[in-house]
Amino acid sequence: MTGFTSIANGHECWSGNSQIPRHRHDQAYAAIILSGFYEECGSLGRFRVGPGDVVIHGRFEAHLDRFGPKGARILNLVIPKSERTLSCGAGRLQNADAIARMAETDRTSALMHLHEQLIAVAKAPLDWPDMLAADLVENPQLRLGDWARRQGLAAETLSRGFHRVFGIAPAAFRTETRARKAFVRIQAGYESLAAIAAESGFADQAHMSRATRSLTGNTPGYWRTASNLFKTEAGPTH
Repeated sequence: MTGFTSIANGHECWSGNSQIPRHRHDQAYAAIILSGFYEECGSLGRFRVGPGDVVIHGRFEAHLDRFGPKGARILNLVIPKSERTLSCGAGRLQNADAIARMAETDRTSALMHLHEQLIAVAKAPLDWPDMLAADLVENPQLRLGDWARRQGLAAETLSRGFHRVFGIAPAAFRTETRARKAFVRIQAGYESLAAIAAESGFADQAHMSRATRSLTGNTPGYWRTASNLFKTEAGPTH
């Protein structure tokens, strides 16, 4: 995958039975479902969402979407880079329509109320591709051959079945997961890049650098410098 798909504040309407191929955004955002239903398969697994649900995407997460027969109407709210309190994944809102009305005039307050209203929803795996995605998110160093044997699956079945659901091969999904986890730690700025590479499951720092650049468009060194500059500009927190 190359390039990023733009995302903007506002409403989106998708027709019934339409699909959006796998893509990636370089901005974090919240997608509030106002009507309709769809299935999203992405970096954090597969979610089936409907009215009142919200999917919160972190920076550089990738996903594809498959819409139900009636399509869907969605409100997207871009999350500022300074916002660190919203956890990624799917949840439910107590009053999605109220947040949508608020967003028409004050998106900052809408995001604040979204955070206050968000109810986490436990996500049970739907079938083995979901189980594999969940295990890879939990442990990006997972050996795919060992996992397939435990499930009684041939390697070819594992690759084809996972790709059919998530739009990406399981090995590539694993590499992306490692890179995303490394990206978060790089931005935190407390560990050396070599230590992050080793603890994230990369063979060496050079492998991490290539994976991070492929995921984000820039190297770990760039993100470490950018993070330090942001912290300097933001000043000390008390």
